[in-house]
Amino acid sequence: MGELKDKAKGMANEASGNVKQHSSDPETRSEGRAQERKGEAQQAKGEAKGAMGNKI
Repeated sequence: MGELKDKAKGMANEASGNVKQHSSDPETRSEGRAQERKGEAQQAKGEAKGAMGNKI
């Protein structure tokens, strides 16, 4: 069950990060890149939980 939650959070962070990257403010663009990476990591975490199944 935690895998779906992690994947959903990851997708939301990636989407927010992508929007921020289109800003004219360099600091906001930097935050967007970091947020997108965080989202990618959360999705990977969810996929790992899914691959392990009930072993965790």
